[in-house]
Amino acid sequence: MSSVKRLVYAVIHFLREQSQMDTFTPDEQESLEVAIQCLETVFKINLEDTHLAPPQHLIEMFTNSFHKNDMLPLSDSLPEDVEKADQLKDEGNNHMKEENYRAAVDCYTRAIELDPNNAVYYCNRAAAQSKLNNYSEAIKDCERAIAIDPKYSKAYGRMGLALTSVNKYEEAVTSYQKALDLDPENDSYKSNLKIAEQKLRDMSSPTGTGLSFDMASLINNPAFISMAASLMQNPQVQQLMSGMMSNAIGGPAAGVGGLSDLSSLIHAGQQFAQQIQQQNPELIEQLRNHVRSRSFSGSTEEHS
Repeated sequence: MSSVKRLVYAVIHFLREQSQMDTFTPDEQESLEVAIQCLETVFKINLEDTHLAPPQHLIEMFTNSFHKNDMLPLSDSLPEDVEKADQLKDEGNNHMKEENYRAAVDCYTRAIELDPNNAVYYCNRAAAQSKLNNYSEAIKDCERAIAIDPKYSKAYGRMGLALTSVNKYEEAVTSYQKALDLDPENDSYKSNLKIAEQKLRDMSSPTGTGLSFDMASLINNPAFISMAASLMQNPQVQQLMSGMMSNAIGGPAAGVGGLSDLSSLIHAGQQFAQQIQQQNPELIEQLRNHVRSRSFSGSTEEHS
């Protein structure tokens, strides 16, 4: 029964931490409190029973256990292999600086093959995978790095970035919190945690969409500029713009015409949106990914 109580204590401790996060609504926080009270009543324990506290946080225990059988088999690497792996890591870091991310992935992969015990290689490859929008692979590499070195703060931070990029904000918050536990003075982790928490609040809000849009990124996108130029060649749009300019010069007497032109402009905008969807359906997703990459700090971080 003592093992069961230790497990329940870890669960209660985890739920208590979650209930104190401002990312949950008051109703959700109340539900967590009810769950905690039920567990304490059934198992006759509470957080004051510190002798039941396990040596590791519940998330750490779960991560280590979950990936124990999924990790590459650890073995002692030969000294020459370790040296070559470190050289490949440096090559990968140079490729990252040159924004040659696929070459960086290749270098880190070869380093891992030579020295699978090194958490840094997995973590660096995760950074390269994120740059290529391969977020699932990035998350897996971060998890492998953490399984090797549970106190590797950078792995938690990079996993937070990847999780946020796939809209897993709650998990991202947990990752950033762990990163900050290990590196409390890291401003990047603090900033990204706040962003992830805000994203989570936006998703929980009845009116929230979870999306933010950067107009500057939009108007500087080559595909968007090309389509806008194409739209301006449309005779109806040219006539609309000419009419709006005439009304602007005509002053107050053009009031009614101005409202008509506004309706026409909205209609033209809707047609433009449909044109984007039909001619270049990948554009919107590219813009979203671009906005995500600009929304988080740490893009210029140093690689180990």
